[in-house]
Amino acid sequence: MAVDAEGDFLTAFLADEPDQPVVMLNLLRFAEGGRDLYQQYAKAFGEQIAPRFGVEVVYAGDGTSALIAEPGQQWDAVLLVRYPSRKDFARMITDPQYQQISHLRSKALSEAVLQPTRPWSRRP
Repeated sequence: MAVDAEGDFLTAFLADEPDQPVVMLNLLRFAEGGRDLYQQYAKAFGEQIAPRFGVEVVYAGDGTSALIAEPGQQWDAVLLVRYPSRKDFARMITDPQYQQISHLRSKALSEAVLQPTRPWSRRP
């Protein structure tokens, strides 16, 4: 299962309003022992990466029992993260300092959804 942004997905992501702010929905399923690794990643991200790129974690929390979901759709954690632009997100994930910590995220997760969102006020 994919846990990292790369390839054609990243190209399509950048083609859609590259200079506009974007809030990303993160749905995370942890691998065995992954919660601790993800906490290490989140701490380093918050201290080293977020301030440099203007990233704001809008919300972070644990998933609980799903009220409405098909089997397998329950997630361990949910985050909403705001980036100044899609281009800034791409610059961040290719930054050498980010690359030094990204392995923690990759090892922590068995599955992830990283979904860009668009405010309803900007709907076409």
